[in-house]
Amino acid sequence: MAKAFECVDVVKTYRDFQLGPLNISLEPGIVLGYIGPNGAGKTTTMHCLSGLVRAEQGRMTIFGRSNDPNSTAWKQDIGYVGDVHVFYERWTGEKNLKFISRFYDNWSDKRALELAKRFELPLQKRARDLSTGNRVKLSLVAALAHSPKLLLLDEPTAGLDPVVRAEVLDTLFEVLEDGERSIFYSTHILSDISRLADELAFIRSGTIILRTAKDDLTGRYRRITFSLEAEDLLIEHASSQEREGTTWQIVTADAGETLKELHELGAEKIQESRMTIDEIAVQILKNRSEKS
Repeated sequence: MAKAFECVDVVKTYRDFQLGPLNISLEPGIVLGYIGPNGAGKTTTMHCLSGLVRAEQGRMTIFGRSNDPNSTAWKQDIGYVGDVHVFYERWTGEKNLKFISRFYDNWSDKRALELAKRFELPLQKRARDLSTGNRVKLSLVAALAHSPKLLLLDEPTAGLDPVVRAEVLDTLFEVLEDGERSIFYSTHILSDISRLADELAFIRSGTIILRTAKDDLTGRYRRITFSLEAEDLLIEHASSQEREGTTWQIVTADAGETLKELHELGAEKIQESRMTIDEIAVQILKNRSEKS
C-alpha cells in the first residue's frame, strides 16, 4: 500500500529561513504529531504538502501521486486545516460549505450537517460574524465532509474551549477507526498530541531532529533525583542536570541505562518520576545534542 505521504529531499527557502532537506513519510492509519517552536518549519511543511506553496527541490507524494498543484486527483485524498481560515466572508457557513462541496467527489452533505450539529456550529451566520472558535469548526467540517484518507492539521484546535476541543479529538478518533486513514498533526497543545498520536516528529530550524514512537519516548524519559558526593558528573544520556550540595536532579533520555550508571557510581536515595509529553518536548527541543 502506498504511503499516506512522502517527502524526499524537500527544500523550501525563504529570505531568512530554509526548510529541509526534509525526508519524512507517513504510513496509512498512523497519527504523526509534529512538534517544534514557532518558526521551526511546521506550517511550511504543511503548505508544501497541501500544494499551497511549491518547494524548490525534492519530491512529495500523496498516496503515491505527485502533489502537483496543477493536478486535482491527489487533492481528493486530503483534508487540510491551516493556521488561517479563509472563507467568503459575506456568505453564511452553509453557503461556504455548499461552494466547497463542488470540488470533492466524495462530499457528503449529511456528514457535513452531522459535524456542524455536533460542533454546535451556527451555519446560518455569515463567516465574518463567526467567532475564532467557530471559524476553526467550519474549517474542520470542510476538511472532514469528504472523508479524506489523509488529514493535514496545522494547529486545528487553536481558539477552541476545552469541551469543544475534546469533541474535535473524539471526531478525529472516529476518523481513524477503519485503520486506513492518517493524520499529520501540528499543535502547541501537547496534551492533544499525547492523547491522539502514535508517533512524534520534532523539528527545529527547518530540520527534523528526532522521530520516535510516542510510547517509546514516554517509556524512556525520566526525572531522577539522587544523592552523590561529586563536584561534577557526566551522565551519558542526561539532557539536563542540577545540583544542590550532594543532591542531584537529572533528566535522562534512557532511564534504564542511567539507573545502571548511577548504581555503578554509588549513588544513593535514587528516586525516579515519569514525565509528561510537554516536559519531554522541552528537553528535546532545547538539547542540541539530540540526534535524529
